[in-house]
Amino acid sequence: MKKAFATLIDSTFSFLKDKPVLVAVSGGLDSAVLAHLCQETGLDFTLAHCNFKLRGSESDADAVFVSELAFGFSKPVFSQAFDTEAFAAAEKISIQMAARELRYSWFEELCNLHGFEYILTAHHAQDDLETFLINLGRGTGIDGLTGIPETNRRVVRPLLNFSREQIKTYAEEQGISWREDSSNASDKYLRNHLRHHAIPALTDANANFLNGFQNTLAHLQETQDLLEDYTAFLYSKIVNQSFKGYDLSITELKKVPHTKAVLYQLLKDFGFTAWDDIYALLDAQSGKYVSSGDYRLIKDRDVLILTELKAETQQVYKLDSEDSRLTLPGLTLLQQKPENFEDCSPNEAIFDASLLHYPLLVRKWQEGDAFYPFGMQGKKKKLSKLFKDLKYSAVQKEAVWVVCSGDDIIWVVNVRSDDRYKVTPATTRFVKLTAHYD
Repeated sequence: MKKAFATLIDSTFSFLKDKPVLVAVSGGLDSAVLAHLCQETGLDFTLAHCNFKLRGSESDADAVFVSELAFGFSKPVFSQAFDTEAFAAAEKISIQMAARELRYSWFEELCNLHGFEYILTAHHAQDDLETFLINLGRGTGIDGLTGIPETNRRVVRPLLNFSREQIKTYAEEQGISWREDSSNASDKYLRNHLRHHAIPALTDANANFLNGFQNTLAHLQETQDLLEDYTAFLYSKIVNQSFKGYDLSITELKKVPHTKAVLYQLLKDFGFTAWDDIYALLDAQSGKYVSSGDYRLIKDRDVLILTELKAETQQVYKLDSEDSRLTLPGLTLLQQKPENFEDCSPNEAIFDASLLHYPLLVRKWQEGDAFYPFGMQGKKKKLSKLFKDLKYSAVQKEAVWVVCSGDDIIWVVNVRSDDRYKVTPATTRFVKLTAHYD
């Protein structure tokens, strides 16, 4: 195994050579062997150990073991204790998820503080199979069936090609000691149940099951790569970016074979789970939408608009008379004072300066807002009715800002100005506002 590991470092992970790396070591069999192999291969590494405080004195003994391991290698070690149960309760997540978040957040912090370029973990072939079976049971697309990635940003898993049996045999042959985690004997967690029962049954029935599984993963990965390339090709035909977010053309979507599969590929990284509802948007009425935790997909005539959900701002911003620029979330306002009247483009408005009361107030529009639209001969109109007439989608309405003088709306930005503040032949001083959306 030592020779195979060294060959793997030379061929697949040559980028690890001469780079400072952090090796995650729990003290168990897999991570202890990984640490020894890194030592034998001459990598520049430091150990990192997480004490999750879940097994009392056992957890503390693991930390001592890892410190002694590092001492034997003449390598530095970082060890951190966590109140995992308190973190899990505060975040309302499982103990396993809490431990994962704490572990990787701390590893990233160590990398940023001390200049480690990669994090090595000891996941092996059986871990890969367990993950595959868990995802299979939950229901997943091809992404969930391609296994644990060997490299994911700075996390590297150089033992994925090795079985637990190979790792244990090497440890016994080399006289490597390790710690046994008593919680691994429990069937409380699904992963443990698969490890103790399902996987042994599969490998007993077929001695080459693990090799066949790894071959299948390789084929699935190639299929995924092909699918990603096809999705990238379709992206330019279907998706257009705007200040609102991303517009997906329903017409173009319906032209391609397997529309639902393409839509899934385009949206799978945005946290959506209600896929049947998303597919139904293709033929739904305008205004219908589906939300994930951070994003929303809304039907607007012949497009699906993907936008990020942001906390609605109720803040009011002030633009003083002497200000030339006001920067808002997603919008920049420029103020000029021309000597004469100037024609305006759609993103500009010009006012009679003598009618304005400073500071001007800039905010998002609200239900109940009304103004006197320019050109409507003094007729008052609610903004909600204006947007309905303009056939604005919910996303378009949410993006609208208004500029106010006192309690009066003088400009629905990029839509229409107020008739009461218009320039007349008697106007001698002018204020011009220009809006630029990010």
